[in-house]
Amino acid sequence: MNKEKQYLSISDLGEFGLIKHLTEKIQIKNSSTIKGVGDDAAVISCPDKQLVVTTDLLLEGVHFDLMYTPLKHLGYKAVVVNLSDVYAMNAQPKQITVSVGISSKITLDMLEEFYSGIYLACEKYGVDLVGGDTSTSLTGFTISITAIGEAASEEIVYRNGAQENDLICVSGDLGGAYLGLLLLEREKEVFKVNPNAQPDFKDHEYVLERLLKPEARKEIITHLKELGIKPTSMIDISDGLSSELIHICQNSHCGCKIFLERIPVDIDTGRVAEMFNIEPMTCALNGGEDYELLFTVPIEYHDIIRGNLNFTVIGHITSASEGMMAVSSSGSLIELKAQGWNAFLKQ
Repeated sequence: MNKEKQYLSISDLGEFGLIKHLTEKIQIKNSSTIKGVGDDAAVISCPDKQLVVTTDLLLEGVHFDLMYTPLKHLGYKAVVVNLSDVYAMNAQPKQITVSVGISSKITLDMLEEFYSGIYLACEKYGVDLVGGDTSTSLTGFTISITAIGEAASEEIVYRNGAQENDLICVSGDLGGAYLGLLLLEREKEVFKVNPNAQPDFKDHEYVLERLLKPEARKEIITHLKELGIKPTSMIDISDGLSSELIHICQNSHCGCKIFLERIPVDIDTGRVAEMFNIEPMTCALNGGEDYELLFTVPIEYHDIIRGNLNFTVIGHITSASEGMMAVSSSGSLIELKAQGWNAFLKQ
């Protein structure tokens, strides 16, 4: 620790000193960023493009637990979950703003660790941090990030464009993040009883990373463009596959039929689900926080999509009169229900 950090605290720096301290190493990456941190507002140029803007609020005790969430991972994830929404619009993120409410237990070192995760995400995804705000908080650590992206008007994809007979596709695999959460919550309860106990995470690194350090699926957007495919609808999977698919169907005024045996679940996810005596498909349908992309494409692309390792066809769009259904391995029809994350229900 250098001499400056030995003697500085957040209160020593003050609000403006803290902002300067946390943002002085920013390097602008995008030509559309005309002015970033340092003035009353950022200035962004976007000729011949449309801007997409999304904001996410993360609250300590609701969205994350500092008992088991590393601050660097938290900073990284806070950025990624916003970028995922931009990619779900088939757009490219360019800038973010970061606002934080700092509780009394957050030290300058902790805040620097948090921002190191933010800068790591900015570097990986090529976005600029252009502004934000800081304040004290009486209710725990609070994070609000806004992401700004751009796309040509004809490239933007909404939730309401799915058509009957479109193929339903997902990227990656599902259910891992939820099981990572169960694993961490289990070890937290063990720690409460025995603070000397060591957490047992052996062979569970995959599901933990899915929760603590997710990635936005930038490469899926790039790959679809390389294939010459524009999805008819798209959404990122933050609240569970069932909930997101229902969003698409309701916005597109259609139904769907998905096949449970086609939904991709990683082998490590399956092992952890078995340990908790949970059906892996329940986690995949309702778990949330996977941040994969769920999208629909016209059936004419079936031969191009089929067998592609980047995504999986799990079903197709139907008429609204057929409802929103999942088909079991035995052929039984099960109505899809939105049982994923709901911030306003008691958890």
